[in-house]
Amino acid sequence: MPPMTRREFVKWAGTGLGVVAAGPLLAACEPSPATSAATPPPATSTQLPPTGSPRPTSAPTNASSPSAHTAPAGSPTAASPTATAAPASSATPAPLPELVVARAGEPEALVRQAIAALGGMQRFVTAGQDVIIKPNICVAYHTYEYAATTNPWVVAALVKLCLEAGARRVRVMDSPFGGTAQEAYAKSGIQEQVAAAGGQMEFMASFKYVKTQIPQGHSLHTTDIYGDILKADVLINVPIAKNHSLARLTLGMKNLMGVIVDRPAIHSSLGQRLADLSTIVRPALTVVDATRILLANGPTGGSLNDVKKLDTLIASPDIVAADSYAATLFGLRPTDLDYVRAAAAMGLGQSDLSQLRIQEFSVVA
Repeated sequence: MPPMTRREFVKWAGTGLGVVAAGPLLAACEPSPATSAATPPPATSTQLPPTGSPRPTSAPTNASSPSAHTAPAGSPTAASPTATAAPASSATPAPLPELVVARAGEPEALVRQAIAALGGMQRFVTAGQDVIIKPNICVAYHTYEYAATTNPWVVAALVKLCLEAGARRVRVMDSPFGGTAQEAYAKSGIQEQVAAAGGQMEFMASFKYVKTQIPQGHSLHTTDIYGDILKADVLINVPIAKNHSLARLTLGMKNLMGVIVDRPAIHSSLGQRLADLSTIVRPALTVVDATRILLANGPTGGSLNDVKKLDTLIASPDIVAADSYAATLFGLRPTDLDYVRAAAAMGLGQSDLSQLRIQEFSVVA
């Protein structure tokens, strides 16, 4: 076809013969519609983790916040073909509590649920490790009901958890000052329960104590400490919460006196020296047994009238925090205890409870 002007082209297209031929040409002159209007966008999907891998968790949202509102019925959701899914959440798990308080349960349930809330025993004990548990086995002439010694079922539950976490062995030991260790281990009930749980009771032989320097000590600079305590992969401190005539309370730091030979020497400037000892004997975990507490005539007690049954357990990797909270069970402030003040001043832990992440709960049966 010879070239024609636009006017000639329009006139030709208006004839019946030109309609069919001009259709494609006219269509080619029109602007193409936007791709976004003609083609729906590809759906975005949230990629799930591989089977068996842990899913990220996040703290529950406040029901009053907009993000917690439920979409009205019929509104588009991520599963709707016309809706675009939100990107996969990358929220990190909420931080673990620094201190846990479990209440209203049997001893083993208190221990298991408290340690689970802290992240599980595997946070503190790994496969093949040598673990020592240090309870308070104070005297050979009172059973655990008198609240002078740690509850035997609390100790046994910790033994079980350590073995379940893969510990190579779990030894339990203390150096009583009332009666022999053989008598005290049996009378307290701890020996029987530890054996049933698969642990080993150890008598602290005199030849195993070693003279130890305390470089960070302010008042106590050297003392003889049981060598295995210093060499163990993991030390778990399990005091009973009780009255003490000199220290006011026996708690975590006071319980460490059971690993040294010369106890009379440490009673001078007791608060500071307990803090000094805590710089070199460092439990990975402190579990304060408050299933029964001794309110008066401690540390040996002797009257059930001085005992209060609380069915409570306090657990923390921070010995200062554990002792600070335990003080409140007796109506005391953390700063009422000399050793708590001294240890906090030395940076050994947190005594200000308002600065701690604390989880408190009643045990679920």
